[in-house]
Amino acid sequence: MDMEREVLNIVVVGHVDHGKSTVIGRLLYDTQSLPEGAIDRVKRIAKEKGKPFEYAYLLDAFEEEQKQGITIDTTQLQFRTEKRDYVIIDAPGHKEFLKNMISGAASAEAALLIIDANEGIQEQSKRHGYLLSLLGIQKAYVLINKMDLINYSEAKFNEIRREMNEFLHNLHVFPLKYIPISAFFGENMVAPSEKMPWYKGEPILKAIDLFEKDKGLETKPLRFPIQDVYKFDNRRIIAGRIETGTLQLGDEILISPSNKLTKVKTIEYWADKDKTDSIYAGMSVGITVEDEFFNQRGEFIVHPNQAPLTADTCKANIFWMGKKELVKGREYKLKLATQEVECEIHSIVKVIDATTLATVENASQVKTNDVAEVIIRTKKQLCFDEFKNNQLTGRFVIVDGYDVSGGGIVSGLVKELQAVSKLIGNGLELVVNCFDDYFYVLSESTVRKLDARPHTFSVGDVVAVAGKTYEYPEDFDIIDLRSKVAAYIRKARVVNIVKLNEYVFAGVPAIDSKGAYLRIETKENFDDFLNEFKEINDWQGKQASSFTNKWFEFTTYRNIPVVAALKTAGPDYQI
Repeated sequence: MDMEREVLNIVVVGHVDHGKSTVIGRLLYDTQSLPEGAIDRVKRIAKEKGKPFEYAYLLDAFEEEQKQGITIDTTQLQFRTEKRDYVIIDAPGHKEFLKNMISGAASAEAALLIIDANEGIQEQSKRHGYLLSLLGIQKAYVLINKMDLINYSEAKFNEIRREMNEFLHNLHVFPLKYIPISAFFGENMVAPSEKMPWYKGEPILKAIDLFEKDKGLETKPLRFPIQDVYKFDNRRIIAGRIETGTLQLGDEILISPSNKLTKVKTIEYWADKDKTDSIYAGMSVGITVEDEFFNQRGEFIVHPNQAPLTADTCKANIFWMGKKELVKGREYKLKLATQEVECEIHSIVKVIDATTLATVENASQVKTNDVAEVIIRTKKQLCFDEFKNNQLTGRFVIVDGYDVSGGGIVSGLVKELQAVSKLIGNGLELVVNCFDDYFYVLSESTVRKLDARPHTFSVGDVVAVAGKTYEYPEDFDIIDLRSKVAAYIRKARVVNIVKLNEYVFAGVPAIDSKGAYLRIETKENFDDFLNEFKEINDWQGKQASSFTNKWFEFTTYRNIPVVAALKTAGPDYQI
């Protein structure tokens, strides 16, 4: 293939009896991509065995040539159209395909899903559709094959299309086209079929040229994971490899997940010939920034308006290759880009047999070579993208002990999983962090928050007035200025939740939603507190600083112990 020509990777999925091999063989034949003499040889062998010639046999001949070293990869088939080159990733074994896609050994950008028009939608067809959903492949055509067996019926075609659409849409898979074909007879493969004048769309070879190629890495949002920070004379050089995007000298950048804004001060270089004002995807670089923040390995440098997802929970699809089963609740290490964090499998939503694509709901473990939909919880905030949006920052590995035991791809944020504690009642909701623990981590020279187990406290419920690093009195009030909600805690129970304008100070200690003591001792103090809050227009200015210094005291009911590393702070930490 010419290096300058565009290349698109396509996976072809479908039951072998639905004509997948025939479709691939026909594509190779119609694009003249077969080795010289292969067609004549296959026809001769078929005749000698007393069998009719079939295009599916061409696939076997092509793969046999590959095994003899004609091409590099025995799992990939290549052909070309006038527009570009194609690599067909044939998936005869789901296990290897899933393993390669999730681990990054293969990368399909588009898919052809084949269904037998005569048999209609079978369970296997749905499983193949689910496979596309599992991998986040968004560009797909459904090929309704063997139309000759149903006399090229438009009504039957439309019936299959409606049924499959309903199923796929529930999986968030939205096929771009449904194409009726007869691969064996070449109908709608290269040219429009005279047998199906009712179909007004393109034949396959023209249709696949309409697939839009994924954007190049340089045009994607900036993702610059920090590899390390080096002290060099009076400079602190941030080093790493730009995975996607472009970075210019002077660009405003966001350092995530700490959400610190600064600008690129210099782009470092060894020799004058390497001096540049612009760096881009694939380059290993060093930069300095204008502000002396504490930066560390694993953080992402991004542009402020294109931040990655940041959370301590995510939905993921995992291919498990470990010697031991993947078990819910056990601790593992997750590595994504330059991030390394401890994690646990909060829940196993579904286990998929990688060979048959059969599923088991709510399993407690995942066996070797199986795929699973899981919810992962990490010990600290993680930066990532959905795999479908950025494969480089949406793919990770899981380490069990010292072994890389699984590969995974991020499928999205966990919206249905409660991630924070709440007080609810009277139609009001108060999100609280006052039950979280804080530690000074010596290795990081910073204070870290260890989230409490998320819980919803209703009126009448007992709350956790004492934790590892805090202890509140039995009677206190919680005041949240942002949501303008207040809660009364009496004898360690939630007794009432009210709007702030209905709150009456009763002389008991008051804290804010994060656990800071509020220096309010009388009703007059409370009125002054509210009035001063209302007068603040700029929360970055001196007025805000004076307000918080006057009214807030964080260590009244808290202590912040020093620990060597975060994992020593709470070994029994769990969701």
